[in-house]
Amino acid sequence: GGQPRNVQPFSDEDASIETMSHCSGFSDPASFTEDGPEVDEEATQEDLEYKLKGFIDLTLDKSAKTRQAALESLKSAFSSKILYEFIMERRMTLTDSIERCIKKGKSDEQCAAAGLACLLCVQMGSGIESEEIFKTLGPILKKIVCDGTASIQARQACATCLGICCFIVTDDITELYSTMECLENIFTKAYQRDRDTNGVSSTHNTVLHVSALLAWTLLLTICPMNEVKKKIEMHLHKLPSLLSCDDLNMRIAAGETLALLFELARETDADFFYEDMELLTEKLRALATDGNKHRAKVDKRKQRSVFRDVLRAVEERDFPTEMVKFGPERMYIDCWVKKQTYDTFKEILGSGMQYHLQSNDFLRNVFELGPPVMLDAATLKTMKIPRFERHLYNSAAFKARTKARSKCRDKRADVGEFF
Repeated sequence: GGQPRNVQPFSDEDASIETMSHCSGFSDPASFTEDGPEVDEEATQEDLEYKLKGFIDLTLDKSAKTRQAALESLKSAFSSKILYEFIMERRMTLTDSIERCIKKGKSDEQCAAAGLACLLCVQMGSGIESEEIFKTLGPILKKIVCDGTASIQARQACATCLGICCFIVTDDITELYSTMECLENIFTKAYQRDRDTNGVSSTHNTVLHVSALLAWTLLLTICPMNEVKKKIEMHLHKLPSLLSCDDLNMRIAAGETLALLFELARETDADFFYEDMELLTEKLRALATDGNKHRAKVDKRKQRSVFRDVLRAVEERDFPTEMVKFGPERMYIDCWVKKQTYDTFKEILGSGMQYHLQSNDFLRNVFELGPPVMLDAATLKTMKIPRFERHLYNSAAFKARTKARSKCRDKRADVGEFF
């Protein structure tokens, strides 16, 4: 960004463009650590905080475009930096701004405000301060989620926000159950969704049902086992009906939720038996090998990949372990509960996920990573490959790859050698 500027006069409709220009580097954590001369970290932090104060002020602007741009800029900053102390001092101001934008804003502004609320709780972690934020925003989020006159996009964003904030904040079991019931009232409507005379299902509310189902599934992972058993009995026989939905995201959400329910059911009861197992595996196998020509190739590939894993989970109790690298550390995702949690936070943090896994105490506790690994400047310098060396390595790799591919593509490579 350039020199700090006075953001107070930005009240015209074009202020959103000016606002975003200050935050161009926030979207990528790497932009703070590019190769180059040493910088004064204290001055850089002061410059960042000055800009963020300006964005917070702009969330109260008269122009809707300006408010939305300020919310998006704050989201970018919160997802790519740890700003605990800065936020702690201004948490009430931020909460008030978010509350006002969700209550009075239109669809896009409500979505941006709900996204910022998620990131605010991620930054604050599971403390008393976050509980106060959720006490203020929780009832408003529930009201929007259940409001049939609100836009689908706003209800979808609020459903996701409600699930994530409740996951982070609540120690009150009654609040957890109340939030899950609110989300259940939304996605269970997909079970009874009627088809019209042409056999085409209504997809108007599907995105909302998907978000509510995923948020509910996240909260299920922190429920006591007796409650988990009740939810499994209630939903395990109904969820397979969603596998026939026309919407790819709903099919995938239902499949992954089924895999997670089977995992939890077998944890509570090693001899767990599902009556309609043959019918369910037949459905899952059909989705894992789906070749319908009317579906896009990308969608088919994604669906087949997901449902191969779901089928293995249901039939063989198997999970394909994934490894996530961040800095010098490694994390293994070895179960559906962990995958659901990781996917949820990656969705809201985007490219900042790795940075938060390294530095965010709350996320490290969720994934049992222990306290942040402290590396001194000398260690970091030895770990970092200079830009020129990276260029040489990439050039050599590119040449080797091109040579190998050219050889494979050459028709003469198929001719056997007889000498």
